[in-house]
Amino acid sequence: MPEHAPAPEADPGLFGPASVTWQAHSDPMMWVAGIRALYLQALHPRAVRGVMENSDFRKDAWGRLMRTANFVGTTTYGTTEAAEKAGARVRKIHTMLEATDPQTGERYGVDEPELLLWVHCAEIDSYLHIARRSGLPFTEALADRYVAEHRRSARLVGLDPVDVPASTAELAAYFEKVRPELAAGADARAVDDFLRRPPTHPLLVPARALLWRRAADLAYASLPPYAHELYGRAAPPPATVTRRLVLTGTVLRRIPARVRWQLPPKHILRAMARLGPGSRPAPYKLDRRDAILDGPGRAQRNNGGDSTRWRTPG
Repeated sequence: MPEHAPAPEADPGLFGPASVTWQAHSDPMMWVAGIRALYLQALHPRAVRGVMENSDFRKDAWGRLMRTANFVGTTTYGTTEAAEKAGARVRKIHTMLEATDPQTGERYGVDEPELLLWVHCAEIDSYLHIARRSGLPFTEALADRYVAEHRRSARLVGLDPVDVPASTAELAAYFEKVRPELAAGADARAVDDFLRRPPTHPLLVPARALLWRRAADLAYASLPPYAHELYGRAAPPPATVTRRLVLTGTVLRRIPARVRWQLPPKHILRAMARLGPGSRPAPYKLDRRDAILDGPGRAQRNNGGDSTRWRTPG
């Protein structure tokens, strides 16, 4: 049986083992990417206001992060039925929530397409940017495939796939278009303060300083320059940030996958049990033919999908 072929009659899910998403989302740097996405999402005043008015993220931060991770894991590695049910739950919740525009006082639903699109693009951009910049072998073609694949996940949260960027160029154009709407108001600064110092048990404060703070600082540093300007906090030079991302990725990827995947809710292990050992995700399975077509080093020289520029040192 070919390495990527699923077991007979097994459901490969929304993406399947042959997708870029299947390989990329198994990478431990996705946790840093998730924090970056939160920083980016908070810069849209209406989107972050929806979060502030409808969730107590300060008291249930870890629960919120785990629910988000569980949704991504389910839609990536779960069955088609599980992914569709997860999307239906999200859509149902969103239809019941409203927020107040901080500028105009207008009441609006958090399921407005432009808000859903912002959240989606911030997530996909962050996942792709961190994966590429930390050393995964993404070519331009693979990056475009990744963005296009996530029209499927966009549909789950209520977006029309036709309205969702299908390439890194379209994603960059989207960010250029939306930038005038971004601002770091009181809500964004509250998110920034929280991500830098999330509440935790006194006994875990040293671990927060050692592990979480470093991850959050790295996620913030990887944001595009306009985000640093809006937040009003400087970041190290891009080359320094890239070196730190590569080093962090190298260290985390040395932790055996089987150890990392034992953490609840074990989506990857369940997918492998369903589809067979050939479905095991790994970055080296990213299509090498695309790398040959792109030319050496091109993926490292170009942007990560958010219209910013960076270069791998060395």
